[in-house]
Amino acid sequence: MSGIYIHIPFCKKACHYCDFHFSTSLKYADEMVDAICKEIKFKKDRINGQVGSIYFGGGTPSILSQAALQKIFDTINHTFSVDANAEITIETNPDDLTNQKLKELKHLPVNRFSVGIQSFYNEDLIWMNRAHNAEEAENSIKRSQDAGFENLTLDLIYGYPLLTDVKWLNNIEKAIELKVPHISAYALTVEPRTALAHAIKEKKQTPVSDNQSAAQFVILMEKLISGGFEHYEISNFAKPNCYAVHNTNYWKGINYIGIGPSAHGFDGQNRYMNPANNALYMESLEKNKLPEIVEVLSLNDRFNEYVMTALRTMWGIDLNKIKADFGEDFLEETKYNLKNFEDKDWFILGDDKIKLNQSGKLFADHIASELFIVNEY
Repeated sequence: MSGIYIHIPFCKKACHYCDFHFSTSLKYADEMVDAICKEIKFKKDRINGQVGSIYFGGGTPSILSQAALQKIFDTINHTFSVDANAEITIETNPDDLTNQKLKELKHLPVNRFSVGIQSFYNEDLIWMNRAHNAEEAENSIKRSQDAGFENLTLDLIYGYPLLTDVKWLNNIEKAIELKVPHISAYALTVEPRTALAHAIKEKKQTPVSDNQSAAQFVILMEKLISGGFEHYEISNFAKPNCYAVHNTNYWKGINYIGIGPSAHGFDGQNRYMNPANNALYMESLEKNKLPEIVEVLSLNDRFNEYVMTALRTMWGIDLNKIKADFGEDFLEETKYNLKNFEDKDWFILGDDKIKLNQSGKLFADHIASELFIVNEY
């Protein structure tokens, strides 16, 4: 079943490391919701069959009112057929998950929260310029569970200068202690045009250490796997059968539409990209025009995307799928390129699958790039 991604481009504050598209002004929130609803209607023919997942990302979708979110849900339900068991996720910040907000969310079809914890240490949250504190981080999870929301995932960040291995281990243990079924953890990356990148350039912040990130990634894997989690994607860990449906579909190449400024969509052949500009996005829809740019993916593009995403998952690259979807030439070149790693203990090979072991996961991006195919067939 297809998915729907909706980008809500508003946040209370700008985190120092973040390069996602958002605005800290809610001045045009109502107009943005109207534009999002209009785009949904324009894309009514993009999905055949039922919708299996809906994901509200951002930005911070939980910043919107119940009425605004309900308006979007009403539009989706009037436009598409949504499966009764669809996974419906909303990204939230801990400071938004008050008792009142949870009551409002209970009236919506949301059944999964992605909570941006990042750290359980106040000094780290201040360094990141997060809007919440450590107490809110922990209490938001407990309040959500008390309100009946059990399907939770929380985000953590590692590899930043303030994070010692001891603090990182404590963050992981706290996440396990909170009994959430899913944890996403990301190494801090310094993106251009962020406050963090500027501070490092001006020598006001310590640069990020690749060695620290690698060491803390190993700690993460060992601790969560021993805690009963499955490492089903490089940055994602879940208790058995608690994988994120929406994101798993991304990695498996299942079609989805993207709604909202900066959102992307994929139909199996082409990628659709909306501008990362609120004004341009709304202006285009006011003129009854879709604001998207269409990128036609070549066979090589689709193959390389498959390699990049599949290799990150516990299901790995399927050689039979390569032969069926891309042809014998792609299969043979993949086997040939694998020979570059004969002296490396990075893979679990068998059943015509290529999977990364724990050592290989440290080099996932490098391995994928070496398996990319450049020649056109």
